[in-house]
Amino acid sequence: MRTGAAAAHTGYFHEAIRYDSDEHLLAVVLPFLLGGAEAGEPTLVAFGERNAALVRAELPAGAPVTFLTGGQIYARPAGAIRSYRRLLAEHAAAGAGQIRIVGELAPDTFGPTWDWWARYESAVNHAYDEFPLWSMCAYDERITPAAVLDDVDRTHPRTARPGDRHEPNASYREPEDFLLAGRPAPADPIQLARPAVDLLGPSPARARDTIRAAGEDHLSAREIDDLVLAVSEIVTNAHLYGREPIHVRAWTGAGRMVVTVADRGDGPKDAFAGLLPAASDASAGLGLWIAHQVCSHVSLHREPDGFTARLTVGPL
Repeated sequence: MRTGAAAAHTGYFHEAIRYDSDEHLLAVVLPFLLGGAEAGEPTLVAFGERNAALVRAELPAGAPVTFLTGGQIYARPAGAIRSYRRLLAEHAAAGAGQIRIVGELAPDTFGPTWDWWARYESAVNHAYDEFPLWSMCAYDERITPAAVLDDVDRTHPRTARPGDRHEPNASYREPEDFLLAGRPAPADPIQLARPAVDLLGPSPARARDTIRAAGEDHLSAREIDDLVLAVSEIVTNAHLYGREPIHVRAWTGAGRMVVTVADRGDGPKDAFAGLLPAASDASAGLGLWIAHQVCSHVSLHREPDGFTARLTVGPL
C-alpha cells in the first residue's frame, strides 16, 4: 500500500529537493525517511559522506533506514539504472508496497559529464515506473549551476518542500521529449587540437585497428580494449542505421582519449538508447548500451545535419 504524498499514485513518484541550507534539506528528508520507517517500508539513503552524516545525526537511534554508498551507485548512469532496478525488483518481490529512496549526485557530475546525468534523471521516470517507488533527488542550490537546476526542473515531475509540500514543476518534460531533443555538445578542450585520427567512411575493423594504435601510448590495455569495443559498436550502428558519410575522429591526451563517430542520420529512435538494455540484439541501442557501460563518458548530439556520438575514456 502506498503512503504519504504518493498514496494515490501508481508507479514512480519522482521528486527533486532544491535546498539552500542544511536545515532546509533536513526539513524535507527527515519526515520522508521517518514516514517510511513508521510505515514499515524499505527506506534508503544514497547521499555522499557529508549529507549522510548530517541525516544520521538527526535520525532516532535504531531507525530502520538503510544507507547506501552513493559514490558506488552513481559511477555511470546506465550502471546506476541497472543497480537500482535490481534493488527495486528485490524489494518488490519481497512484497514491498512502497519503497522510499533519497539520493544525490556528487558535485563533480555537474561539470562536463552533466549531459548524460541529465539524461539519467529523465530516463528513470520510465525505467523505474514499474515499481512502487517514491524517491527524492537532492540538489544544493548553493553549489549547483543554474543550467543544471533548469534540467532538474525539466526532469523531475515535482519538487518536495518543507511542510509536506509537493509542487508540480511547470517546466517538466516527458522523457521521450527531453531525451530526443538536441542538446549542445559539452566543450572538451582536447578537441581544440588537430585530431590524431581522421577517418572518412571506415569499416568497423579499420576503425578498431586505428583507434587501438592511436591509444597505445595514452591508455592502459584495459582502457584501450573498452574503447575499441565501444567504437566498433558505434561505427557498426552508423553503417547499419545511419546515413553516409560516416566520419570518425579521435583526440589523445595524457591518460585519455576522445572519439567522435558522426553520420548524416537522425540517430536512434529509442529515446532510452544507451541507458537501458536494448529490447533486441538487432538494434542500434545495443551498441550504445555497451558504450555506456565501458566509457568514462558518452554524449549524444542531434543536429539538423546529422547525429554524433562522442566517447571518452580517461579523466574528464
